[in-house]
Amino acid sequence: MSGLTAEQIAQYESDGYTLVENVLEASTLQRLREVTDEIVASAKGLTEHTDALDLEASHTPESPRVRRIKRPHTVHPFYWDLARHHGIVRALIPLIGEHIRLRPAGKVNIKAPGYGAAIEWHQDWAFYPHTNQDVLAVGVLLDDMGPDNGPVLMLPGTHKGPVYDHHSQGAFCGAIDVHKAGIDVSNARQVHAPAGSITIHHARLVHGSAMNHSTRKRRVLFYEYTAADAWPLAGVDVIRDLDEFNARMVHGQPTLTPRMEDVPVRMPLPTAVFQGSIYENQRTLESRYFDTAQATVAAPQKHILKES
Repeated sequence: MSGLTAEQIAQYESDGYTLVENVLEASTLQRLREVTDEIVASAKGLTEHTDALDLEASHTPESPRVRRIKRPHTVHPFYWDLARHHGIVRALIPLIGEHIRLRPAGKVNIKAPGYGAAIEWHQDWAFYPHTNQDVLAVGVLLDDMGPDNGPVLMLPGTHKGPVYDHHSQGAFCGAIDVHKAGIDVSNARQVHAPAGSITIHHARLVHGSAMNHSTRKRRVLFYEYTAADAWPLAGVDVIRDLDEFNARMVHGQPTLTPRMEDVPVRMPLPTAVFQGSIYENQRTLESRYFDTAQATVAAPQKHILKES
């Protein structure tokens, strides 16, 4: 049985994203928050980023501020278990098929009240092109997401367009200069949903988010999934351990036969000057959209698709 309605499937195909409300059980959502809080608390005393934690620019060892938990499925086993949650997997099958693999990255993006950092417009595909485009991201909402706490902004239909240049000063920066690229973001949609819901967006979709100006947290756990026959292109995700690669299957069976499609690709090379996370990558972007005063209100359209 599909975890999506016909309307949700159609919207994913036409707009490049959809929303499924109230996927997580109350107990699962509570445990997700507890685990996340435990990991964030471990930042106390840190003076710099770690392999697991990416820190806000305003972080101090005495007043820890974390903006990202990196590769969460490797940080705590609960995140790995949640990646295989039946409600998530059921929603993915009608979009990318029965055979599904978790990518090795993933993250928990944390927008704390008042200072949670913005993420500039980008396409996930620019970071990790594959042999075919059955590649997507799932955002699991730890908190209610509304207009004032840095909601995810989706630019509908852009998954069918070009892969934009994500370079600045001669190196990959993981962000698009929307003015230089001539992208009209006035039609972007804010996604509003209660905690426990999931967003699903295509890897080629242009999206971003403004700073959190509210008094409420906005935390989203992002998993990245591919069809089993979507293999990463050489130089992006290097497969050094086939057993580990196949161990990330969350449904179905792996394959040694990649499916090839004629898809647009720009390699993320030369590598970003600042490594560690998208926040660091984007530091070299010269024209930052979300630094403008208008950025927080530039995408007034709310996602209105509801489950039937």
